[in-house]
Amino acid sequence: MLYHLLAPLTHYISGLNVFRYITFRAAGATVTAIFICLILGPLFIRLLKKYQVTESIRPEGPERHQAKSGTPTMGGLIILAGIIIPTLLWADLTNYFTQMILLVTVWLGAIGFMDDYLKAIKRQPKGLVARKKMIGQLLLGAIFAAALVWMAPDQLYDGTTEIPFFKNYMLSLGILYGPFVVVVITGSSNAVNLTDGLDGLAIGLCALCFMTFAGIAYLSGRVDFSQYLAIDYLPGAGELAVYCGAAFGSALGFLWFNSHPAEVFMGDTGSLALGGALGAIAILLKKELLLVVVGGVFVMVALSVIIQVLSYRYRGGKRVFKMAPIHHHFELCGWAESKIVVRFWILGALCALLTLATLKVR
Repeated sequence: MLYHLLAPLTHYISGLNVFRYITFRAAGATVTAIFICLILGPLFIRLLKKYQVTESIRPEGPERHQAKSGTPTMGGLIILAGIIIPTLLWADLTNYFTQMILLVTVWLGAIGFMDDYLKAIKRQPKGLVARKKMIGQLLLGAIFAAALVWMAPDQLYDGTTEIPFFKNYMLSLGILYGPFVVVVITGSSNAVNLTDGLDGLAIGLCALCFMTFAGIAYLSGRVDFSQYLAIDYLPGAGELAVYCGAAFGSALGFLWFNSHPAEVFMGDTGSLALGGALGAIAILLKKELLLVVVGGVFVMVALSVIIQVLSYRYRGGKRVFKMAPIHHHFELCGWAESKIVVRFWILGALCALLTLATLKVR
């Protein structure tokens, strides 16, 4: 909104030309998101407590988590406000990339909200049936893939994706591109959801991922930088840096209240939306395989669950980990919750640095 209102006025007020710079607007979106979360956070937490929108801890989880029962949940609404409002204010709303990423954020946020609503307000322990949740994710992935193939400008999405660490080599997926997009969005949203089990863990890792993708989006939208680095030049993709800035700021703002001991949980409202957004950004930037690197901790958590389930099913009830996801395994090993979170953040930072290194080490 600010971009559309003020950028045209540069002919009369030269100082407003800063609104044409993506870096300025990304920084503006970041700061705006932080303030929105810090302002809305206390108000929203009081409302959640007043109407008893609180978390019910499952008995099969770690015993010390029972103390968290009654903590307000559905805080993902704070995160969504911190992402959507700054994006609407600072981004180019006519931009294809902006429209696509907002679609994913709102869609998955709505699915997560329905799940949280059923669990926290209607007191249905299982929330939204897993089958219905999966159908919603798969349908979004299918719509997203169709929009990429038939509506993207300049025929950018031809079924190929970049291969990390290799210059001028592309992986051609052909007719498998559509299913691949569906798997990326569904997998990334569920991976973040699985990681959201300790105070501040998932939101801190998301902040690192969005900060990394902000830089990649900016480089991909610049013809000079993209040519120098031999990555795909995607006209207009720089606007994703504004969205990533808003997501990064929102993550930091929410972490103020979600750090241990958490005053509020994000719930599925936040985790599904954030995870799906990361997957969608990777697809839009044609960096789907790089998502495995930048989101390495999320991949590790998801794999720990898969390994545990397969081991239990096919090895006569034997478990590989004391409990899955893997962060609960370390809890049962005696690690303090804050120590697990910080160490996983360190791993996430290393993954982010490795991701940026792949742009040059090719």
